Amino acid sequence: MIYKNDLIKIEVEKSSIPWLKIFTKKPYKEFSECDKKTKEEIWRVLDVIEKEMLSYYNPKKINIASFGNYVPHVHFHVMARFEEDSHFPEPMWGEKQRDVELNLPDFEEFIRRVVESL
Repeated sequence: MIYKNDLIKIEVEKSSIPWLKIFTKKPYKEFSECDKKTKEEIWRVLDVIEKEMLSYYNPKKINIASFGNYVPHVHFHVMARFEEDSHFPEPMWGEKQRDVELNLPDFEEFIRRVVESL
């Protein structure tokens, strides 16, 4: 976990691409169940993460997803995507397109920037 407050927490997804997950602290099953403050906090941190990913990594696209089939707890995935990543243009859960090793800027520095911006 890289960040938490009374409403949300942010975790790193181990991956070859920059990938963070935002979870609600309370065990809401659906986004519509979240109270207004929690919804606003999710959008705030999502905005910060996306902007930091764009400025730091300059990806082709940011992917934002909310699933919950395996983990029925409100959470959002935020991923920086690159044309040369292993799955592009498919989703990271899709079929792998190629074997690659991306040469990206330091992930720890990115995390530091996100936490500082939050």
